[in-house]
Amino acid sequence: MTQNQGPHLPSPKNQKQQLQRPQQRPRQQRRRPRPRPRPRRRLPAQPAPAPVAAAPAAASGDRVYASPMARRLAELKSIRLGGQGSGLYGSLKSSDLSGAAAGAARAAAPAAPMPAPGAAFVDIPLSGMRETIAKRLSAAKQTIPHYQLSVTVNVEKTIAMRKAVNEKLQKEKVDLKVSMNDFIIKAVAGACKRVPAVNSHWMETYIRQFSNVDVSVAVATPTGLITPILFNCDSRGILELSRNMKELAARAREGKLQPHEYVGGTVTVSNLGMYGITMFNAIINPPQSLILACGYLQDLVIPDKDNPQGFRLAKFTTFTASADHRVIDGAVGAQWMKAFKENMEDPANIIL
Repeated sequence: MTQNQGPHLPSPKNQKQQLQRPQQRPRQQRRRPRPRPRPRRRLPAQPAPAPVAAAPAAASGDRVYASPMARRLAELKSIRLGGQGSGLYGSLKSSDLSGAAAGAARAAAPAAPMPAPGAAFVDIPLSGMRETIAKRLSAAKQTIPHYQLSVTVNVEKTIAMRKAVNEKLQKEKVDLKVSMNDFIIKAVAGACKRVPAVNSHWMETYIRQFSNVDVSVAVATPTGLITPILFNCDSRGILELSRNMKELAARAREGKLQPHEYVGGTVTVSNLGMYGITMFNAIINPPQSLILACGYLQDLVIPDKDNPQGFRLAKFTTFTASADHRVIDGAVGAQWMKAFKENMEDPANIIL
């Protein structure tokens, strides 16, 4: 049998170790001592920075939103685009630049400096318009695949009709005299209605064909070449076109044209016949696709059975069309020149 010895008691050695072992805190109660904050060093006071002038909008790198007509107007008049406009989401429209454009147009061309005595040359500074003309024509000549079509037209019937119209206006005491250029403009509009593919713009990714014929007419001004627009020439009479053209040409030379009166157009007419030029090749006015160059009125010998000599002198003019081959194929350009020739040879075709 075993005897009941009672509860087990630790030995004296174990009791001594338990007394010497320090009592540990639970882990969740341990805390690291916080570091003492370092005293802040006081820096010497510095002067406030000077205010920096605001950079112009064009130099800030922000995109300037503007309509195509506004961008072209700015390029023509050397206007720097920037700021908020009256268009959608603050985009600039041509009307927003009309004030700046008018001021630029009224600015006189820089006077040519007088050469020093004995100097071999003199450097003439470029005006804003001259610089823009140089850039646009260089780009047009380098990027547009031009080709030319020339035709010599008997314009005797047109001359006779012009004479009859002016005589009638004189009898009625109307202060107006129509010119050959007025008939040319109307003949161009009639040809564009018969061959509408010519009445188009090249838009890089598509071709835009217009229903109305808006003819731009080149006008020489003291500051450079400008092309005021005769709108809806296909539906207007020659007398109305003549009045409108004289008004636009006068205001163009005075620098008083509004942007919408010279930015745009669907086809251009350039006439150097008054300077005695027989024929010349004009440069296309982008984004248009055709420009017609008009030469001098000249006398050529033609056969005539009714004349005892068997021939006579007749009035002829040479016209040269420069066309954009991306829009107008050669055959289409030839059809347009044929229609234009018929209109000039018999002006009755213009009103049909």
